[in-house]
Amino acid sequence: MRVMVKFTLPTTEENNAKIRDGSIAQTMESLLANLQPEAAYMCPVDGNRGGYLVFNMEEESEGVTKLEPFWLELGAKVEIVPVMNADDLRAGLQRL
Repeated sequence: MRVMVKFTLPTTEENNAKIRDGSIAQTMESLLANLQPEAAYMCPVDGNRGGYLVFNMEEESEGVTKLEPFWLELGAKVEIVPVMNADDLRAGLQRL
């Protein structure tokens, strides 16, 4: 199942320090390596640092291993929604 994660990083002194010392880059690389997203966009979200990631989850239980690092490592707020691309929509509409 293809999903999109919207994440928001709180502007805390802890996260600010990670940006200043560069350690957030390693954390983000680790998260991206774990997720293997087909698309990754970093941008302001609701006035905070954040982004959108689109990736595949074979099983719902993968939510734990894929999303928990956002909370543990970054204290992020996370929202997840199932999504489809244009080809998925076409296939679904043909079956309808």
